[in-house]
Amino acid sequence: MRFTKMQGLGNDYLYLDFSSSPPPDLSRLAAAMSDRHFGAGADGLIAVGPGVRGDFSMEMYNADGSRGEMCGNGIRCLGKYVYDRGLTRKTSLLIDTPAGPRAIRLHLSGDRVESVTADMGCPEVSPPLSLPAGGRAWEGVPVSMGNPHFVVFCSDPEAADLAAAGPVLERDPHFPGRTNVEFARLGPEGLSLRVWERGSGETLACGTGACAAFAAARVRLGAGDALSACLPGGALSLRWEERSGHILMTGPAVTVYEGEWPD
Repeated sequence: MRFTKMQGLGNDYLYLDFSSSPPPDLSRLAAAMSDRHFGAGADGLIAVGPGVRGDFSMEMYNADGSRGEMCGNGIRCLGKYVYDRGLTRKTSLLIDTPAGPRAIRLHLSGDRVESVTADMGCPEVSPPLSLPAGGRAWEGVPVSMGNPHFVVFCSDPEAADLAAAGPVLERDPHFPGRTNVEFARLGPEGLSLRVWERGSGETLACGTGACAAFAAARVRLGAGDALSACLPGGALSLRWEERSGHILMTGPAVTVYEGEWPD
C-alpha cells in the first residue's frame, strides 16, 4: 500500500489514495501507521477519496485511531497531494469533510503547490467555561471549527504544562467527544499558541486550533480582522471575511517522502 507523508508546519499526516478503491479499517491502520516507533510516524492519517458535493473527500484519523471531523494543516496538504500527483489540474477545489465542504485555493511555484488558502468556515464561539485540571481551574473559550476546541488565554503559552493539563481538559465531561486544547496569547505581533490535539497529544501546529484561537481572540479580546498565528512549527496567516463570517487560513504544504506499507 503506497502512502505519502506530508506536513504543514510540522503537523504531519500519512496520505492514502482511495479514489478508485474502498478503504480498509482506517482506524486500526491509522493507529499502526502513525506510531512514532513501530510505524511510519505521524500525527494521523488522511484518506483521499472521490467527492460527492466536492472534487475530493477527506477522511482524517488521529494518531490513536479516533476519527476527526476537520484538519486545517491536513486539508492544505491534501490540496498539494491531489495536484502534484496529477489527480486534478484545478487550483480552486471543494473538499468534502465530515465538518462539511471546505473550499481551498492552491498557490503554485512552477508546477508544484507551495502554499494553500483554505476557507475554514464560520466559527461558533461559546461563553467561557472554568474547568479543573492539574490542581487548578482553567478559564477557556469553547469554539467549534467543525471540530471542538477549548481556547485558554494565558500570559505565556511556552510556560504552560500541556502534558499535565492537556489530556485532562481534552476529556472533560463538558466535551463528550473530547476536545482540542489551545493555550494562546494575543500580542502586538499576533497570536502565539501551543496545541494539545485530541487523540494525538501536543503537535507542532494545528490549523483548526489557530482558527479557533483567532475566533476567540476576536470575540473576547477585540482582535482585528487579520493576524499571524505563531505555532512551534511556524506561522499561519489568518483573515476574517466580514461578509461571510468565515476564516481564511493560508500556510505551507510540504511533501516529506513516499513509502510503502505492507498490506
